[in-house]
Amino acid sequence: MKSLNGTAPPIPVEKVQPPNITDGAAIWHIARDSEVLDLNSSYSYLLWCRDFSRTSVVARGSEGRPIGFVTGYVRPESPQTLVVWQVAVDRAHRGRGLAARMLDDLARRWRADEEGGHWIETTITPDNDASHRLFTSFGERHGARVEREVLFDEGLFPEGQEHKPEVLYRIGPLH
Repeated sequence: MKSLNGTAPPIPVEKVQPPNITDGAAIWHIARDSEVLDLNSSYSYLLWCRDFSRTSVVARGSEGRPIGFVTGYVRPESPQTLVVWQVAVDRAHRGRGLAARMLDDLARRWRADEEGGHWIETTITPDNDASHRLFTSFGERHGARVEREVLFDEGLFPEGQEHKPEVLYRIGPLH
């Protein structure tokens, strides 16, 4: 649906906030329905909502249910680095900037909480154009460098499992 000026209407998002345990099942469904993310067990999404809620966010629609999420964690060896694990938006809400809004909100909140959080890292497979655009534009919006290098090549994954290389995006320093 387009407005009269040809742009998508605003997203009816009530709030972007840290997830809670009751969001785990909805987050799992969004990840499964994305058809591009590596799907983890439903149990892992429940744990993520409990143990990593400070470094993750959900976007809630007007009914209060999750319509998108970003999961992340702080690298133990690099406490000024937030690793973004997964980003997904419910199919009905894609293409309107919700992923960027969630990522910006998480980065802003994390930097404020950590007093010195300066870097964002994520990995992206070479064929995931939407994620390449999302993280490149994030770096541009925040005036940060975007460095790329292969972190895990396909030879590191278990035999019999086809997996494309994971390219590390290191974005920062954030201002």
